[in-house]
Amino acid sequence: MPSSEELIKTSFWQSEQSLPLVITPNVKDLDIFDWAKNERKFLEDKLLKYGAILFHDCQINSINDFENLAQSICPNLFSNYGDLPRTGVSDKVYGSTPYPEDKTILFHNESSHLHSYPQKIWFFCVQPAQEGGETPIVDCRQVYQILDPKVREKLEQKQLMYVRNYIKGLDVSWQNFFHTEDKKVVEEKCHQSQMEFEWLPNNDLRTYKIRPAIIQHPLTNEKIFFNQIQLHHISYLDRQVRGSLLSVFGSENLPRNIYYGDGSPLETKEIEAINRAYQQATISFPWQKGDVLMLDNLLTAHSRNPYKGKRKIVVAMGEIIDSTV
Repeated sequence: MPSSEELIKTSFWQSEQSLPLVITPNVKDLDIFDWAKNERKFLEDKLLKYGAILFHDCQINSINDFENLAQSICPNLFSNYGDLPRTGVSDKVYGSTPYPEDKTILFHNESSHLHSYPQKIWFFCVQPAQEGGETPIVDCRQVYQILDPKVREKLEQKQLMYVRNYIKGLDVSWQNFFHTEDKKVVEEKCHQSQMEFEWLPNNDLRTYKIRPAIIQHPLTNEKIFFNQIQLHHISYLDRQVRGSLLSVFGSENLPRNIYYGDGSPLETKEIEAINRAYQQATISFPWQKGDVLMLDNLLTAHSRNPYKGKRKIVVAMGEIIDSTV
């Protein structure tokens, strides 16, 4: 009778890379759900070491299978996340971020700009794109090490201020994001999450949130580059879109922007240093139908490449960390 660890094979997508660790069955008809439930400690140890695990050829054939796998590893999956769309199958499985197919979703650690964020996140490939659509990942420990020491020190000391304007027709409304029409409920949620806010004309809302750019992992104690600079900073908008938004709304009313915690701007040279670090650390692999990618959201940031053809990736999240506690 093979041991639990002998039931699977581990390898790396490419021999020169240690991200992601790939798990494939080593026996016929492996019950991956029972195996995962019995091997939580093994999976936790591997995830903390490598930051990402890819379940490949494991006969994950449906969204229900995907949820069962994630729940075998993490019984309490998150079921109330922001404005991500539901799949219609489960309240614990989400559709991926709605975003134009021909645009890149840049690197980010999920919800790192908020007071609570998942430690674990899973992606399931229901349908790979005809072309492109990969989910590039980076080891955030490596990004931290690569980053110019002067930039790293400044980010660590000053932290970041995320500014968001909930303006109807331009970004998600505050009603949809906070799941309420009641301003008092919104204000209470902002207070609870230590977020500053102000009500704007036309019933719009602006919020300010101070968050770190670099944190220490709570289990490994390693320093990691943990933020959403690429998703929020104005410099990452297409030049034409950026110019148009600035001319119409001005810098204060952009849907999203990011500053140092003291309100001073991130300089071009600092943005370029961040881009170089991400680029140097990037690892990408093609999705195959039925693949499940499991990330430690603190150790590994993710992105999404442009694609052609139909593509369906769904998401689950667990082990929510609340920074206000």
